[in-house]
Amino acid sequence: QLQASGGGLVQPGGSLRLSCAVSGRTFTVYTLGWFRQAPGGEREFVAAARSGGSTHYADFVKGRFTINRDNGLNTVYLQMNNLKPEDTAVYYCAFAPRRWAMSAVTPIAHYDAWGQGTQVTVSS
Repeated sequence: QLQASGGGLVQPGGSLRLSCAVSGRTFTVYTLGWFRQAPGGEREFVAAARSGGSTHYADFVKGRFTINRDNGLNTVYLQMNNLKPEDTAVYYCAFAPRRWAMSAVTPIAHYDAWGQGTQVTVSS
């Protein structure tokens, strides 16, 4: 089970940190992802972290967003800096009980469990 939080209203250029608490079984092999869906748009990949520490980002967030995991708290974070109005969306965390290859972390269908989503609005 995943529980996302941390969304809100922020001005352009501001920062937010999203959290996703992962409960239930403890997995040693996994892929954790963040996706987003803007109004009227499709859900799209944002970032992923795999067991072993490797990460992958969509081009439009590289250098601005960072995904990391606190193993002790079983929580995955998405630190979002230099936010832009086009980052406005509902953000979802997702979990897969396998370590997908980096070329395979982006498809929605590769994730088995999803959080409920948290709204991020970037506006002045």
